[in-house]
Amino acid sequence: MKNTLIPKFSRVNYQLALRDFQRARKQAVMQQILSRLRGDADKLLGFDDIRQQLHGTGESIKRGLQEIPLEKIVGSVSRYGDFTRSFLPKRDDDEERWAGVRAAVDDMVGMPPIDVYQVGDAYFVQDGNHRVSIARQLRSKTISAYVTEVPTRVPLTANDDPNDIICKSRYAAFLEKTNLDKLRPEVDLLMTFSGHYHFILNQIEAEFSILNQNKGKKDDKELWEKAVENWYDLIYLPVVRIIRELGILHHFPERTEVDMYVLLSQRQAELEKDLGWHVNLETGVTELITAEKRSRGLLSNFLRRVSPFLDRGPSPGIWRRQQLIRHRYHHLFEHILVPLDGSEEGWQMFEFILGAAQFDGDHILGLHVVSDKNLIGSDYINQMRERFNQSCQDVGIRGEFAVEVGSSPVKSILKHAAWVDFVIVNSTRPPIDQPLARVSPDLKLIIQQCPRPIQVRPNGTESDYSHALLAYDGSPKADEALFIATYLSARWKKDLTVVTVQTENTDVSVLEKAQTYLTQHGLRDVNYVLGKGAIAETVLETANTHGSNLLFMGGFSFRPVRHLTLGSTAEHILREFRHPMWVCQ
Repeated sequence: MKNTLIPKFSRVNYQLALRDFQRARKQAVMQQILSRLRGDADKLLGFDDIRQQLHGTGESIKRGLQEIPLEKIVGSVSRYGDFTRSFLPKRDDDEERWAGVRAAVDDMVGMPPIDVYQVGDAYFVQDGNHRVSIARQLRSKTISAYVTEVPTRVPLTANDDPNDIICKSRYAAFLEKTNLDKLRPEVDLLMTFSGHYHFILNQIEAEFSILNQNKGKKDDKELWEKAVENWYDLIYLPVVRIIRELGILHHFPERTEVDMYVLLSQRQAELEKDLGWHVNLETGVTELITAEKRSRGLLSNFLRRVSPFLDRGPSPGIWRRQQLIRHRYHHLFEHILVPLDGSEEGWQMFEFILGAAQFDGDHILGLHVVSDKNLIGSDYINQMRERFNQSCQDVGIRGEFAVEVGSSPVKSILKHAAWVDFVIVNSTRPPIDQPLARVSPDLKLIIQQCPRPIQVRPNGTESDYSHALLAYDGSPKADEALFIATYLSARWKKDLTVVTVQTENTDVSVLEKAQTYLTQHGLRDVNYVLGKGAIAETVLETANTHGSNLLFMGGFSFRPVRHLTLGSTAEHILREFRHPMWVCQ
């Protein structure tokens, strides 16, 4: 070491600075060891790499002299390999220079401002790496710096870890290809998992292919931008609006809106591949909620194995909110899931459904479940598919038939229900001479957990829906039944009767609530009945008196233990009513 580099008056401070360097080096070694053990990132970021990954725009803006936070300096232009992320020195041969800068500070020579590049909310040292290292050792909060801002297509933050940077790099590449940030300046499609922008690009390319069908130009920039805009405005935003309105991100606080969109896109692709169905992306948003609800603790999982009816099922009102967000005021039930078991009773139900579906031009999705994949190509299944397709064609209804391999038809129904608007199921009534017979466990499980309204049709039932009855007790699930009864009664122009049974918690005010709602929606010619006595018997007696051939009611609403031991009003009515019933969640 050459003493001529050290002024005589600073020799003491220089020796102290050497000790500080040795202490800083030990800290750096320990920090690197701990980072390797924990798998943390301890490296400074390289400015050129980051600018390239985040696609710098090529412009720079001089911001002048500023006081900047030391903790937001995350990288360097040329010395990013010489210091840790917290600017501890990593090289022993840096001792003389580091100590010289440190001694100069103590000798009141001062610390000149550094030069930095600003990328987003983070800074990179162009000149002054040692000064930053010394300032951090002195526990300073800020440092003077001449700042040059370098805009990039995706901003950087000081807290970004390597995975964040990879995600932002992929996002920047996506923006470079689509120019979406220029076409829609408010856009924010940053994901928390980086490898899925190809899903979005595939969707945009599909839109481009549709627009390009009659032009045949592979490099039509104007048409490509139109495809990008169509994807964002007509495909992505409608789904995201539902995600926002339903508060989906509340269930997934570590994810972004585009994360949720991609998850739905993946699920949609899986269903379309497995079943051959075309499924609506907007319709499936609530599957994100039900997927989160299925992630429960050990005790809940155990209880659900003991009895699946202990699961409270979907929260009331989600389906209605989703439909209203989508402005489905005039076509609530476009996509209908119809499980088919191949029985003649099942086909009779299907034929009747086709007749009713003609009214709105609905889309029928037929689902048959087999236990062995070898049965999928059997003559029996081919005959079912041919009969399904021919029946749909005869009445001019869109229909898609799918076969799924599974151990339980109920599980298949519940899995796919979130992708349709409602589900129609067949029920088998118990023989009249068995008064204690219950509704089948499969039907109860569907009613308990299905995220969509359910229409239950007893075997052999035909109805013109001319006289509808709403069983209304003011509960959240009954409000959903009121909503659907109002919609269908207004569209079909059929008679409607509303019955409320007086109990400790239910009186004439509940009936008045239903009357107010129906009147506000233009239904004034409605019969209102305030009954007394046992709820189920009163509802059934009212149905008989008014000749009701269609019933609307909420799903199971008793507490699980009572439901298991005593049965429920809804179950009693399901067992006794001989016409179609809407069971609403």
